[in-house]
Amino acid sequence: MNPYPIFLTSLADSRCLVVGGGAMAQNKVQGLLASDADLTVISPTLTPTLQRWAAEARFTWLAREYRRGDLRGVFLAIVAIFNADVTARIWQEAQAEGTLLNTMDDVPHSNFIAGSVVRQGDLVMAISTGGSAPALAVRLRQQFERTFGAEYRTFLAWMKALRAPMKARYPDFEERRRRWYALVDADILSLLHAGQAAAAKQRITDLTGINVDRN
Repeated sequence: MNPYPIFLTSLADSRCLVVGGGAMAQNKVQGLLASDADLTVISPTLTPTLQRWAAEARFTWLAREYRRGDLRGVFLAIVAIFNADVTARIWQEAQAEGTLLNTMDDVPHSNFIAGSVVRQGDLVMAISTGGSAPALAVRLRQQFERTFGAEYRTFLAWMKALRAPMKARYPDFEERRRRWYALVDADILSLLHAGQAAAAKQRITDLTGINVDRN
């Protein structure tokens, strides 16, 4: 198996489904909600956290078992239960409906793999071992979470704020690209990590001539 890595967007416009209500399902639900998914969860029971999210209307909860027909119109589904018979039936329906399906710990009944994800604002890193060693993907995620801290969230928020003024100030693409790389290669992230936000902002101004606080 040679998976092709992608990042799905616009999940708010596509129906998504999670089958299961335990701790593993909660992790999947959390990731989908972070992507603004239009989400339904099917399970007779939910973890306390999932119950709270359901009460807050963050997703639709169907308090029952999976039934044939539940995948009709569903773009993406994740099976977070360990029942071979149910999984086989969901896989069969997913094939008929053209639904993207991930079944936990059952790669043959999946047509996509949900990697272990690290998020810091607009920075999203997904790690996959191709289903060979999910525990390794978890450990790598934990390592990345220690390495890529909140400074990346702040840096990317600033870079997003700079996009329009950079394009206006430097209409020449090559000049603009040179300055973007200068920003990335500078010590701005190190300054943020050290808690020196003012110095980091000044470095941006030195490299671009733009005050990030005014944009």
